[in-house]
Amino acid sequence: MSIKTDFNENAVLIEHLIKGEEKAFMFLIDSYHKKLHTYALTLIGNYSIAQDIVQNVFLKVWKNRKRLNSNLLISSFLYKSVYNEFINEYHKNKKVIILQQQYYDSLSEVMEEVDIETYEILSSLVTEEIKKLPPKCQKIFILSKKEGLTYNEISEYYNISVKTVEAQMSKAYTIIRNKLGDKYKTIFIILFEKNINVLH
Repeated sequence: MSIKTDFNENAVLIEHLIKGEEKAFMFLIDSYHKKLHTYALTLIGNYSIAQDIVQNVFLKVWKNRKRLNSNLLISSFLYKSVYNEFINEYHKNKKVIILQQQYYDSLSEVMEEVDIETYEILSSLVTEEIKKLPPKCQKIFILSKKEGLTYNEISEYYNISVKTVEAQMSKAYTIIRNKLGDKYKTIFIILFEKNINVLH
């Protein structure tokens, strides 16, 4: 009987990525795609461009897999890669975006150092702000972030266009980020890696 490889172990995952094992790569995508897209969306504010950024990151990881460091923390590496792709996108398109170099730095710091008590407090703050969203905006946001529905699924559920869903999601992000302020932007990203208990 063969022993199943535990890709949840950081070192194991990187080892098998370096070897070029597609199962490890698919595990990486399944584990991080949604999280990274959420992060990219908070940076760029555009669903399609955020999608392109994340796809580019995964493609580069696979292309350069043999150069991965076995001691690398894969989560921090991926978030930093998304941030770098965002910077490239900014320079390429010359969009009017407020860049904050400390944004990624604080994200990495928070990911590694935030304690459970602080996490719970900030989670409650985010939850309260979600409850204050306009009704339509709140429902769409919850279906996406709590229930895990895709934009296409939400558009079919409410019989609205995908563009409308994208607009409502962008509106929700903008409202919550403005309410929480700069101090909580990175925490906001991390919270959506897990389910947030928000009442319908």
